Amino acid sequence: MASRGASDPIVYVIDDDESARHSLEFLLDVAEIRVRSFASADAFLKSAPPLSGACVVTDVRMPGTNGVELAGKLKERDDTVPVIVITGHADVPLAIQAMKAGAADFIEKPFDDEAILAAIRKALNESTDDEQKQNERREVLDRLALLSTRERQVVDGLVDGKANKVIAFDLDISPRTVEVYRANAMMKMQAKTLSDLVRMVTIARLG
Repeated sequence: MASRGASDPIVYVIDDDESARHSLEFLLDVAEIRVRSFASADAFLKSAPPLSGACVVTDVRMPGTNGVELAGKLKERDDTVPVIVITGHADVPLAIQAMKAGAADFIEKPFDDEAILAAIRKALNESTDDEQKQNERREVLDRLALLSTRERQVVDGLVDGKANKVIAFDLDISPRTVEVYRANAMMKMQAKTLSDLVRMVTIARLG
């Protein structure tokens, strides 16, 4: 394994779930990425580790300071540090809040090892590349322009954390029709998962 110096990029993993924390630590170590973990956001903030060249991976729900609050506090301290939020399906609305607070991305559990590694590497590479972020946002806006009015209404409902049945009631259509619009929208947006779709639209809204 190649040696890693203090100047190499580092990932701070913050999760109160010990097994999840150690699992991600091991994954990053094997991938030869420097990693340091914390059992809570409060412990991380108290330690105040250097943020230059770093990436933060944090769970959303934790005792004390949660992932949303942490993203906001880090945004105040260092505008360039990327924060990736790990979220359960029921926590997607919270993940959206985190992105509004400054988080760069969110990954929904259970996540694939390669997916989380790709997100981390992307965050480390693009932490200061504003031009690349703007290019990504333009691509998302171009894809959004392809959606029909109904598809956009369904997408907006999904991004707001609403269930298909609620969106169906709001739009006075059947849940099955919502599913069709949702599938069409995901295809046009080139989104593999609902999390991808939500992330894209959130990026567009934050611009």
